[in-house]
Amino acid sequence: MPTILEEGESGWFVVRTRPKSEHIAAAHLIQFANLEEVFSPRVKFEKGTRRGKVWFVEALFPGYIFARFDLAEKLRAVNATNAVSGVLRFADLYPQVSDHFIQQLRDEFPESENEVRIIDRPIQEGDEVLILDGVMAGIETVVTRIMSGKERVRVLMNWLGEEREAEVCYSSISPTRPARTDL
Repeated sequence: MPTILEEGESGWFVVRTRPKSEHIAAAHLIQFANLEEVFSPRVKFEKGTRRGKVWFVEALFPGYIFARFDLAEKLRAVNATNAVSGVLRFADLYPQVSDHFIQQLRDEFPESENEVRIIDRPIQEGDEVLILDGVMAGIETVVTRIMSGKERVRVLMNWLGEEREAEVCYSSISPTRPARTDL
């Protein structure tokens, strides 16, 4: 159950943001609403696209950030901040996030712009992958074997009605689904 704050006491609250604007809302809350603490954990991950593998940086909680402020004093300023949709509430109750939870998140996810948490899911045997470049670009297949040094992998291909293995470069594939358990 959320704690009730005394007037003049600050606490952590969940702030809703506009889509893909978490970092903008965080900066504006500090600059224009004069908040001292705003936390927007972010992750960095690699994803296959038509032009190859590309690194993406996104919010850990899309559309939400955490801010520490005195609800009675700063609510209006927070709600009026650019890129903010409002403070999360249930009817007239604004739930407070515990300091312990925020500290655990901060320990796990760095706040620095240059130190976002990198999520790297290595490809394993049985994973379904998409081939990103070369003559087989666009084909979804299954990894059957990781070759030494992780520079090449063997994938199962349907070639002229028969299933055959082919070797492709590790950097030219991207995972599409978690590992299969039936291999």
